[in-house]
Amino acid sequence: MRWNNPGNNQLWYVDSGCSRHMVGEKSNFLSLTAFDGGSVAFKNNKSGTIVGIGKIGESPSHSMDNVYLVDGLQHNLLSVSQLCDKDNLVVFSPKQCLVININIGDVVLRRK
Repeated sequence: MRWNNPGNNQLWYVDSGCSRHMVGEKSNFLSLTAFDGGSVAFKNNKSGTIVGIGKIGESPSHSMDNVYLVDGLQHNLLSVSQLCDKDNLVVFSPKQCLVININIGDVVLRRK
């Protein structure tokens, strides 16, 4: 599932093949720490270096931790498995993607 983030032109993907949340733009972070975590492989057999790890979201109370900042990454990837590890249910339909926190029953992310 792909969408444009309201207010800017960056593309975001909810990715079932991605093992970690990762972004390519430093300005997406609420907080960021330098991190020498190796590299990640891209689809085109190239790789990007992990240069930071931090928190993204609307606010500290509505955010995701342990997101990689990857040098050279052109899009932003949200990992379905990492969302599910945090007690969320990810539901795809032809017209939208919902992320529902199963502990409170609230939709925490909805994209059309």
